[in-house]
Amino acid sequence: MMENNLPRDVLEFREGDMPFSTQFGDHFYCKTDGRAECAHVFLGGNNLPLRWDDGGDFTIAELGFGTGLNFLETWRQWKAHRKHGDVLHFVSFEAFPMTEDIMARSVAAWPQVSSEQAELARMWPELSTAPTAWAMDEQTTLTIIVADVLDGMRNWTGKADAWFLDGFAPARNPDMWSLELMQEMHQRTNEGGTFASYTAAGWVRRNLAEAGFDVMKTSGFAGKRDMIKGAKSSAQSQDIPE
Repeated sequence: MMENNLPRDVLEFREGDMPFSTQFGDHFYCKTDGRAECAHVFLGGNNLPLRWDDGGDFTIAELGFGTGLNFLETWRQWKAHRKHGDVLHFVSFEAFPMTEDIMARSVAAWPQVSSEQAELARMWPELSTAPTAWAMDEQTTLTIIVADVLDGMRNWTGKADAWFLDGFAPARNPDMWSLELMQEMHQRTNEGGTFASYTAAGWVRRNLAEAGFDVMKTSGFAGKRDMIKGAKSSAQSQDIPE
């Protein structure tokens, strides 16, 4: 069962049901439309669901589970596009998990994922610091690794086909974007693996490039000029200028 001493983010709701972390001084998703942001940045940036057409099992790793919205929208789209027998493994690193009631309120604006949210809420009381792969359905597993992101990454033995880099803003949570973490991430990326993030901060791009990823800027979501996406490089990338 859920451990009472799990670390928790300190948050409040602003503008209705918009969750805001007072611990990190940042919103959990954009004010315009968090679900559409997920589709544009994380799914689109990793060329999903098109890559699922190739068939086979697929692993997504995420830095920052937050409200669970990225997982819920990904699961919804996976169910619409997956091939028979293929399994999606979704692994998320989260140091400060929310409670299920806060998560439910945070995504209540999107009835499109209400059935997925209900199933996640049913499983959530089992959350502990011992990572367990929950079978969300016959073709989807979810693993939440409750730990400092660098420690959690080092203890994870899997490899990702795609990464959702969704920590709080780099200036507010720099540990989530460090070179050391990007290097660990690179080691746990399958050949041809990709990443996407809403941020295009120059030092984040340089850290990803130094870790061995090809990095490119592309159009951001809802008027945001830039975001980044990229892939594991076959050769060491050069630093990316400002």
